[in-house]
Amino acid sequence: MRYPEGGGLTAERRAFREGVRLQAGGRFAAGEKTAVIAKDLRVGVRSVERWRRAWREGGLEALRSAGPANSPTVTDAQFAVLEEELGKGPSAHGFEDQRWTLVRVQTVIRRRLRVSLSVATVWRLLKRHGWSWQAPSRRALERDEHAVELWKKEVWPRVKGSRRRPVPGSSSRTKPASR
Repeated sequence: MRYPEGGGLTAERRAFREGVRLQAGGRFAAGEKTAVIAKDLRVGVRSVERWRRAWREGGLEALRSAGPANSPTVTDAQFAVLEEELGKGPSAHGFEDQRWTLVRVQTVIRRRLRVSLSVATVWRLLKRHGWSWQAPSRRALERDEHAVELWKKEVWPRVKGSRRRPVPGSSSRTKPASR
């Protein structure tokens, strides 16, 4: 990953970068050239140009940090509502069986919280709050172990086949055996 904590910057790095931008803002007011500011602050010229444009339009406030980029889209209060809804079970939300899938949770979030999230974001949200995927602890009742073993012994070897050729081949294009 590019940044720690799964994305975005830490609060310290965000504050440091904001300080660099504010230093540049003070130097803009003093009339210094972009290249000199970029060299002194050890940043790119294009970044300084972008900051200068923002400074011209909004002053020093435009150079302040906007906060973390990966702020959660679902608040803790909303997640509490979601947990309550998930506790009711899938059938209470119109699903035919008792399995929660990410797509179904996504549907409940969209219907109940009026928030549209991707399936990956739904997974990250659930994982962040301590939820995990669940696998069945037992095999299906309908499974016939005898039939499975029989299939493995008799049918699978025929289906699988051998990957080796029965006769030695040749990689030469001129030999007739290679055609």
